[in-house]
Amino acid sequence: MADILDILDIEQPGASEITRESIIHGDKAKKKYVTTKAVRRPEGMHREVFALLYNDNKDLPPLLPTDTGKAYKQTKAKLGMRKVRKWVWAPFTNPARKDNAVFHHWKRAADEAKEYPFAQFNKQVSIPSYSESEYNQYLKSEDWSQAESDHLMDLCQRFDLRFIVIHDRWDRAAFRDRSVEDLKERYYNICAILSKVKTNPWSNTVTMVNGEKRVYHYDAEHERKRKEQLKRLFERTQEQIDEEQMLLAELKKIEARKRERERKTQDLQKLISRADSGNGITNSQASIVNDGPNTPTSAVSNIARRHDRKLHKKKLTTQQRPIRTVETVTVEWSGIKFPEARGTGVWLRSQRMKLPPGVGQRKTKAIEQELRLMNIDIAPTPTEAICKHFNELRSDLALALDLKNALASYEFELQALRHQYEALNPGKTLNIPASICNSNADGEAKPVGEIIDVVGSPSALNTTI
Repeated sequence: MADILDILDIEQPGASEITRESIIHGDKAKKKYVTTKAVRRPEGMHREVFALLYNDNKDLPPLLPTDTGKAYKQTKAKLGMRKVRKWVWAPFTNPARKDNAVFHHWKRAADEAKEYPFAQFNKQVSIPSYSESEYNQYLKSEDWSQAESDHLMDLCQRFDLRFIVIHDRWDRAAFRDRSVEDLKERYYNICAILSKVKTNPWSNTVTMVNGEKRVYHYDAEHERKRKEQLKRLFERTQEQIDEEQMLLAELKKIEARKRERERKTQDLQKLISRADSGNGITNSQASIVNDGPNTPTSAVSNIARRHDRKLHKKKLTTQQRPIRTVETVTVEWSGIKFPEARGTGVWLRSQRMKLPPGVGQRKTKAIEQELRLMNIDIAPTPTEAICKHFNELRSDLALALDLKNALASYEFELQALRHQYEALNPGKTLNIPASICNSNADGEAKPVGEIIDVVGSPSALNTTI
């Protein structure tokens, strides 16, 4: 550049002073970063409208949609002016081969001569060896001759214990035909015997566990049975497969019925136990009342009054105005527990005869049906005595309906078991005693199972609609 300026007689620009930055950075030009002022969006204009008018470079928006970004594009390879590394067509040998075969492949000229990298995958299996004296002393067998054993060990050495290939290469002209299980059994027996006789670093069938030598045991009989089962499974016809699927489905149904029967048995036991406990409580209360003035009835009544006063005080403190409250309704299997209306204010005695909301609609209809059969009015005059006896009657009816329903379900299961017994034992009949059968005199009455639900869980409310 200086020579051209001299020829054209053009003054050269004055040389700048040598500074520390010029020595370190050389001729690198300083990049000047120009900050452009961002265009502010006018007030009242939406951001989307402003983005259509301007972009970062203040260019007008294109008429057609364009893709000028670098996203989703493959970057081109940046090739420099450096020289590429030299590759040569070089010979090599594979240490895994014993015939000294020479092959060729491409490699970098700068790389050192190394062993063929794939030779490390050539793993050799250690096969035991034995002398003739050891064979005569330890390895003799009535079923195997020494020539057959030598031939087997030679094939194991050649084909690295690939017993399918060994079975295919077995010399059937010189020796009798052997199965794969026979070949494996003989080989592992030889390994087990030699591992006990001498110290063998070759044995791949011996492992050390806590200093104790463990020898692999091959169960040929189990392997034969396993293959026979697999063969039978593979050779099944479509009819046999369909029959198996049908039997599995029936098994699931039987297990489901068994679980349902066990659940109903538990429910019935709880139902009977609660009914017995309820009767015991009523009998004890009656005995307390009949004992006369010498019994502690006054103490029991005082405790009940104190409990009522405490509840009344809590309600007065928590409520701003007097509101009649109803206790939580629980439907037990010993009958229906009617809530007691407590609180201040006027209320009707007929509310005591209302069934709790926990009783389902179907059970309510069933109770009303039983009342009609007994010629009892569904809504009698709500006197004190009528309310008490009417609620007790409906509670007993609910318990009786639950027991009838449970009895009907168990009779159905009993008949099903009788049919199963007769199917499994042809010609025999299972006689069911009449004492455990439900003798329904009214043949025209509607079955209870069609009126109310099946007995559910005794701990849950009957909310059937």
